[in-house]
Amino acid sequence: MAIAPSILRQGDTVGVVTLGSPLSRATIDARIEVLKTTGLNIIVGDHVYDQDGFLAGTDEDRAQDLMTMFQNEEVKLILPTRGGTGVAGILPYLDFDVIRSNPKLITGYSDITILLNTLYQYADLITLQSLMLIDFNSGTPSYNFDQFFTATSIVQSTRLISNPPNIPMISRIQGNVTGPLVGGNLTSFVDTLGTPYEIDVTDKILLIEETHEPTNTVYRYINHLQLAGKLEACAGIIMGECTGCLEAYGVSYQELIEDVIVPLGKPLMTNVTTAHGLYKAALPIGAVVNLDTEANTLTVVEPTVVA
Repeated sequence: MAIAPSILRQGDTVGVVTLGSPLSRATIDARIEVLKTTGLNIIVGDHVYDQDGFLAGTDEDRAQDLMTMFQNEEVKLILPTRGGTGVAGILPYLDFDVIRSNPKLITGYSDITILLNTLYQYADLITLQSLMLIDFNSGTPSYNFDQFFTATSIVQSTRLISNPPNIPMISRIQGNVTGPLVGGNLTSFVDTLGTPYEIDVTDKILLIEETHEPTNTVYRYINHLQLAGKLEACAGIIMGECTGCLEAYGVSYQELIEDVIVPLGKPLMTNVTTAHGLYKAALPIGAVVNLDTEANTLTVVEPTVVA
């Protein structure tokens, strides 16, 4: 079993880091003010405001900020400001033994997907595909905050993942499988193939979501997974949203699922609210989940935080 980090309590300290692309100082500071209203204390990494083109400073500096937060005993949650690009660049500079010895909550999505899966594979740490600092604003639905704080602040032996009302999860291929949840943003974790940080999906439930890519590009990434043996090796598939993904050559995202994913015959659930969508379920990477497409349920079957 993977390591569940300690729960987040009111008054605890959150360590804010920027691990991929930069975010403006004004935006970071405004989001921190919103985060403070939840009763949490905030500390900011030394390089949070750095900018070097499309990266928030050097790989080494961004990695050092992350390691500093893991080593700081006061920090209970590590919260990236955003994703973007470049998170893979910090991986060679992380000390996974130190991280394993200092397990903490860390949440995020988008390019943070690479880090979430790597921390599970290399440090045995359960992480969360959930909110980032940029999401702490007045436009974020209450569903997202409910998901975030339920997942980080309540110890539960089981937790049912549910979409908001009137947005049904759709089971496409029936089956009942249990295994660790891996995956997330398709663009991000496909980039790990052929590297030391290649995603391991064997006998696991694979989560796929994407944003602002035309369907022919999404097909390219999915075909890459298939050629790499990942779709054959996984136990089941969860297709999240493809937010802002336009049709290409008259083919929609749903038609792509029908043409490419359904024929695999794996237990398949679609339309799960994820990551880049307006509504964001809190999905634990590395935790054991049950995907029951006969009952149309997705259930986390182990505690993902401990008291």
